[in-house]
Amino acid sequence: MFNGIYHGKFRHTSDLDLVLKRAFSANPPVSSPNDGMSFEVNHGILESLFITAGTIDEGKESLSLARKLNSEFSSAAWDGNLRNFYSTVGIHPTRCSQELGLGSTDTKESIPPGALNDLKNKLLDVISDGRIDNTLIAIGECGLDYERENFCHRSVQHVGFLAHLDVAEQTGLPLFLHNRNTGQDLLSILQRNREKFPGGAVVHSFDDTLELAMSFIDLGLYLGLNGCSIKTSENLEVVRCLPLDRILLETDCPWCEVKRTHVGYKHIKTDFETRKDKKFEPGYCVKGRNEPCHIVRVAEVIAGVRGISVDEVANSCYENTVRFFGKSMGIKSNDAM
Repeated sequence: MFNGIYHGKFRHTSDLDLVLKRAFSANPPVSSPNDGMSFEVNHGILESLFITAGTIDEGKESLSLARKLNSEFSSAAWDGNLRNFYSTVGIHPTRCSQELGLGSTDTKESIPPGALNDLKNKLLDVISDGRIDNTLIAIGECGLDYERENFCHRSVQHVGFLAHLDVAEQTGLPLFLHNRNTGQDLLSILQRNREKFPGGAVVHSFDDTLELAMSFIDLGLYLGLNGCSIKTSENLEVVRCLPLDRILLETDCPWCEVKRTHVGYKHIKTDFETRKDKKFEPGYCVKGRNEPCHIVRVAEVIAGVRGISVDEVANSCYENTVRFFGKSMGIKSNDAM
């Protein structure tokens, strides 16, 4: 979408440079969703962006893009601190069949001999390249997804995820996890294999129960919250009760925006002016397209639900991010895992 293509249709030229400028600007132009008046916010500057992947090829592309952006923008005369771009590599659970050369309905019994080892070696090749300069910082997106088994049978998802755990054990990198409608299954696999991911893990886009959340946290995991995490009253109650030192902020852009229909939207204090993709104008966000700069809205909802300041949320989640990803990012800190 940042290249101007929406659902296969070209709408405008790439505006990635403008998206990044909004993300790293200390005072991006915004308007209040309540009164429509323009003003400036200064909730803090994004220092880093993580470009995630769902296939081997996407992992290579993400690594290449992160390096390209680091080269282009490291000396750019923008407001704010030094920018850094990082990447991940992993296979989304719905795409494990694709990566193993299977059909969407095939089970694990159809996996060709040696295919899983080949898969792990391909992951390790990308990781080996990415670790040369600490650009690649995590394994994922990987995990389980029972809501979309039409793309990949759950038995294939399971063995695919176990392959990622082997890679995590070998490399020591943290896991960036996907968990959708799997009950206790992902948790059970992680509990049985806790020694295989010494770098820890974050359950991205968490939108499940408080019971499951606390079970993940008891295992030492973090929870990533975005617009999909704050849709319902039940979601907000979970967010209210989570330990603040186990929350990471994320956008999952261009998806998972905070929509007006979400219960959490009432806590938003800022919004960005938009235009529809068919009426694109440089300098404006595109309606329905989530962006990195919108992470402030996630922080505002969390702050509103918990009755604390946005700064407290932002500072705590920043510290959590450094503690979790710091070692793989090359940050020398006693707090980094």
